[in-house]
Amino acid sequence: MAVDESELARQLYRTPPDRFVAARDAAVAEARRAGDPATARRIAGWKRPTVAAWLVNLLALDRPELVADLGPLAEALRTAQRDLKGPRLRELSAQRRELVAALVTEVRRIAAGRPDAPPAARLPLAEVEATLHAALADTAVAEQVRAGRLLKAVHHSGFGEVPRPQLRLVTGGAGAAAGGGMERAGGGEADVVPQREADRGGARRAGDAQAAARAERAKRRRTLERELAAARAAQRQAERDLDGTTTTERDGVAALDRIERELAELERRRAVAEQELSRAKLARRAAERALTAARRRTGEVQGAIEAVDAEEGDPTEGGEKAD
Repeated sequence: MAVDESELARQLYRTPPDRFVAARDAAVAEARRAGDPATARRIAGWKRPTVAAWLVNLLALDRPELVADLGPLAEALRTAQRDLKGPRLRELSAQRRELVAALVTEVRRIAAGRPDAPPAARLPLAEVEATLHAALADTAVAEQVRAGRLLKAVHHSGFGEVPRPQLRLVTGGAGAAAGGGMERAGGGEADVVPQREADRGGARRAGDAQAAARAERAKRRRTLERELAAARAAQRQAERDLDGTTTTERDGVAALDRIERELAELERRRAVAEQELSRAKLARRAAERALTAARRRTGEVQGAIEAVDAEEGDPTEGGEKAD
């Protein structure tokens, strides 16, 4: 029976990293028992993911519809970056921040629903966020994330290469005009003056064309510089936003860790209080039993005393005893 590698990969890359190797080795053995050594060799080459990569794989495998937009948005961001379209880049950067925040929240929710996931305070969400940002900067990383086969967290600085303007040298027609003049050279003096005038006119036209080209290049460069400045400003704002959200997340993790420590201390105090309460209940029950026994003994002794007093107060019984 052939092994379904696609389904097996989905199962293995949903397995926590600390149990991945054992599960993979079991799958290799099963493929060998099935008489499929080639598949067994391929499975044996599968690598264990880090915890951050495992969380990203869970996101891709459990909620594929959420990561489906990574590729198109990454390509749109690269196009806007390459074309230096400032407003479009700012719009896409906002979409990027919203998408990454939503995906990180979903990763946190998925981890909370799995007993084999680390505690919330120890989730490597910063690495998960960095990987998602990298997926939005690189279509190849986006494809790897969507496949659910990521092996380690990915970090990316910026959003691709900053494109440089492609400048083209514009040449005039002075060479052709001069060549024409040389062909005419050697004629009479009457031909030389008009030819010189023609050469000067051609030179002026060439100079005008070059000046116009330089002006056009300067205008285009100013436009590109303005768009580049806007793109860099948007990038700096995005980096500040990322730093701010990272700081907020770090503070949140620290607060959650502090609360968990407080909860652990409260649990410890609760256990101590419960033990003390149990001992107090046992002591009370023992005291109640002792009181009951003491009351019973008191009643017995009091009854004996009353019996003795009754015997001393009966003269008839005493006289008969004297006789």
